[in-house]
Amino acid sequence: MDFIEDIRLVDGPVLWIAWFAGAAGMAYLLWRSGRRHSVSASAVVLAAALMLSAALVAGIHLLLIYVLSVFPEELPWETLVWSVPAVSGLLLWLLRLHGIWGRKPFLASIPHAPRPVVHRLRSTAAATGALLGVVALSAVQINVYFGLNQTVSDLTGTAVARIQPLEAGLERPAGAPTAVGLAGWNAPGELPEGAVRRAEIPGTSSGFHSREAYLYLPPAYQSSPRPALPVLVLFSGQPGGPADWLSGGALRGRLDRFASAHNGVAPVVVVVDPNGSATGNTLCMDSRIAQADTFLARDVPAWINRTLDVDPDPRQWAVGGFSYGATCAVQMVTRHPEVYNAALAFSSEKEPALAKERDKTIQASFGGDTAAFERQTPLQLMKEHSFAGSAIYFGAGERDPEFIGYMDLLSAAARNSGFAVETRRIPNAGHSWETASKGLPGGLDFLAGRWGIQP
Repeated sequence: MDFIEDIRLVDGPVLWIAWFAGAAGMAYLLWRSGRRHSVSASAVVLAAALMLSAALVAGIHLLLIYVLSVFPEELPWETLVWSVPAVSGLLLWLLRLHGIWGRKPFLASIPHAPRPVVHRLRSTAAATGALLGVVALSAVQINVYFGLNQTVSDLTGTAVARIQPLEAGLERPAGAPTAVGLAGWNAPGELPEGAVRRAEIPGTSSGFHSREAYLYLPPAYQSSPRPALPVLVLFSGQPGGPADWLSGGALRGRLDRFASAHNGVAPVVVVVDPNGSATGNTLCMDSRIAQADTFLARDVPAWINRTLDVDPDPRQWAVGGFSYGATCAVQMVTRHPEVYNAALAFSSEKEPALAKERDKTIQASFGGDTAAFERQTPLQLMKEHSFAGSAIYFGAGERDPEFIGYMDLLSAAARNSGFAVETRRIPNAGHSWETASKGLPGGLDFLAGRWGIQP
């Protein structure tokens, strides 16, 4: 069954099959049982369905953002556009059901004659299959945009489920001295591939309960003696989870290629959960919601230093993320430069948010205390402090104007506060995991120069 799990969902045959299924399904839902109606009548019905669907999608989107505060930012327009065919298919399906089971057939002008139940059931099944074809097209295209589930195994979670827990042989022996300095380490002739493991990180100081973290241990980590490798702590978007960096972020492939080009050396990467659930949002702060800042700034570094053979020097530590995770990374590097000396921020928000309206975020997290909230925001901290010696690499998709604006705002503030800054617009990418995946190699090169990693 491995060949099924390896089927790609973002290109190749699946994409073309989805197009065929969607087009055929929409055509069937427009088709009139018994005799065909004119092309012009079909066009009118389709246009009406599309316009009504667009209005419904726009209305629901505004409701989710501005009333229910499900998302703090508006969804990418591409995903809204691709939601319209699915809603249109649903409307046409309902009309078809009315034609099959109602008083009159759909678009019929002749009196309705009773149909055998079996015939009606078959017609209902056919219409439902057509609807599923249209919905499948919308779902595939939305997934293509976000780039999260590249294969069937990503969608089902089977690839992540096979990742083994961190074993004792890869942990730092208790009481062991610090690993060999990177400058004094020589790569042996043969090195294994990088390893991916999972582990629980306890919230010893914070009391925070996170989901499992995922670790990438480069080839050099598995040599003897081990070099003291730099550390990169990553966060995913929200909603989402640490495993998203393995699927949408293509983390292992990106790190393996980096390590191959640098004699087996790459950072030890720990993908951490700052939210506790797929829909949770702690704002990466210590607030009424959770003690997330304490978890990320104290519990996570303490666990890494205690468990893994890494360089304890904060100048060799960085934090990064995509979207919500990028916002969190910028928060960490501005609130705790003594822990994380650099950051990779792919599609960062200008500040942490629970809702589009800032007041809702402040009320939920700090009981309406605006000053307490702003004391922890990156823009405010960059006004008040100097960060000479620290660095941030910003990236945003060139088809994501809102977050390009945030990148420009944050990067200007970072430069003014002393950060070494580099910005990149990722070609042909929107607010999607494609930005993080394509942007990561450039971010790693940016960090490599600071860490002293040589080709």
